[in-house]
Amino acid sequence: MHSHHPQTLQWNGDVSGHLILIDQTALPLNITTVDCRDLESVVHAICVLQVRGAPAIGIAAAYGICVGLQTIDIHQCTTQQFEERLQHCVDQLANSRPTAVNLFWALQRMQDVARTMRQAGQLPSQIMKALLNEAITIHDEDRTMCHAIGKHGATLLDNGQGVLTHCNAGGLATSEYGTALSVLFSAQDQGKTLQVFVDETRPLLQGARLTTWECQQRDIATTLICDNMAAQVMSEGKIQVVITGADRIAANGDVANKIGTYGLAILAKHHQIPFYVAAPSNTFDLSLSTGKGIPIEQRSGDEITQGFGKQTAPDDINTYNPAFDVTPADLITAIITEQGIISPVSRETIAALL
Repeated sequence: MHSHHPQTLQWNGDVSGHLILIDQTALPLNITTVDCRDLESVVHAICVLQVRGAPAIGIAAAYGICVGLQTIDIHQCTTQQFEERLQHCVDQLANSRPTAVNLFWALQRMQDVARTMRQAGQLPSQIMKALLNEAITIHDEDRTMCHAIGKHGATLLDNGQGVLTHCNAGGLATSEYGTALSVLFSAQDQGKTLQVFVDETRPLLQGARLTTWECQQRDIATTLICDNMAAQVMSEGKIQVVITGADRIAANGDVANKIGTYGLAILAKHHQIPFYVAAPSNTFDLSLSTGKGIPIEQRSGDEITQGFGKQTAPDDINTYNPAFDVTPADLITAIITEQGIISPVSRETIAALL
């Protein structure tokens, strides 16, 4: 089922085409798009959060390889020149944001395709076509995974429940339905009525700007709250379920997600509210034993002191701005994937499903 809303990302044209993104920094007031016709524009879009959300970053990076390779003359270049340019594109994209594992997973898939084609003696022009096909495949697979996550997750929700979500794990963060929001959208498709509470998500307000917008687009009853109101709203009995997305999940089930997620999990535990994480299987990083190994992106202090262009703190104040935190597995009731629901969350249950 394709949504009638504008697509977060789309490829326009053939191998000489380009990537079109919804500029998420302009939402919710303006729906504008960005044309990415070179490597630099894709890297920039990822760094400044014009495209964000782990799955969407991975898809954008795959397409970024395709536009990045367009600078070479595929009829004149040597195999070595092609490989050097490909490696340059991979390096630039890999350095754009460190926490979301989908970025590295997508880049690895693109490199694997190129390596296989080269070993088969294929020409650069043929490799370029294969790489675009792989990027489109990654994009299509994500769409399918999001719908499957929603279907599994919707079984955990009852009609009339209050659901709290944090940051944005909807269609804007993926190819279409999202991860955490896919659960809500799928429940709605099944005729369930929910009351969704959305954390504004300081300091960049992805909840306020993006999640509320997506829920409004779908006519889901939505209430926006400040991050520091969640405990009070829980204590009032308004919330029966918490659902978030994830940017990287370690082998033991520790989850890195937008800063503020860990605090919500602690609050949910205290109030005996189930805490669910929705993410595709490619968000798991089984090379990391625990969440302690997940790199946490540090962002500019200006996001805190000069939020959206307005100064709200004294000059020269020290800031600390981690973009993510890690929620320990023992605070997570279940992880919802496209392959099924992992519960209880442990190294063994994760290994069994994946």
